[in-house]
Amino acid sequence: MTQPGAPWPYPRWVAHRGAGRLAPENTLAAFRLGAAHGYRMYECDAKLSADGVVFLLHDTTLERTTNGTGVAGHLAWSALSQLDAGSWHSRAYAGEPLATLEAVACHCQAQGHWLNIEIKPTPGAELDTGRAVASAAARLWQADAARAPLLTSFQPDALAGALETAPHLPRGLLLDTLWNGWLDTARSLDCAAVVCNHALWDATTVAQARGAGLRTLAYTVNDEWAAQRLLGFGLDGIITDRVDLFPPGR
Repeated sequence: MTQPGAPWPYPRWVAHRGAGRLAPENTLAAFRLGAAHGYRMYECDAKLSADGVVFLLHDTTLERTTNGTGVAGHLAWSALSQLDAGSWHSRAYAGEPLATLEAVACHCQAQGHWLNIEIKPTPGAELDTGRAVASAAARLWQADAARAPLLTSFQPDALAGALETAPHLPRGLLLDTLWNGWLDTARSLDCAAVVCNHALWDATTVAQARGAGLRTLAYTVNDEWAAQRLLGFGLDGIITDRVDLFPPGR
């Protein structure tokens, strides 16, 4: 179990899906723009192609953020790699491709930056996706262990797969509600952190998490009032779309 006061290497401010409003989310263009705004840590969503390639996409289906159709995880990477993942955002990003986790790892390591990988399984593939993402992350960061990524998920089965495959990589349980047993689940998965919808954090929940030796992160914080409230609690991580509003050194 993670011990209170255990080292926490990550920057407090985290760019959500790269710079996921100012550029097409989860693409290398978004990571580059986040870096241009001074960010040193990014959140992204990772899932599995039909032939086992770990790539970045938030949704189960392709329609919202690419010119493809259908369930992304049902396609091989050879097909996914041909899609336009930029035109939906703006003409300036037309032709921007989907990114593999390997490409993002190379980008982060070249910059000396950190990554929070949300394991985002195709429904029904939670355990396998957790194993595959953890295996890929362990391999990709083997030579850069000091900047090992934080693996998070809303799906306990995905985190169980990650724990089984790469127990040395830190994990975080994502929460959009405080469902019954959330704290026990985080402890049973030997998580280092809990990552809550920012509205869920108050003095009580912060104390509960810290009492269990867990770090505290919040998503998705896009308003000054919310940021000030969370900074008052001393949260360890604040995930934001507004890389243009919040200087990461604050």
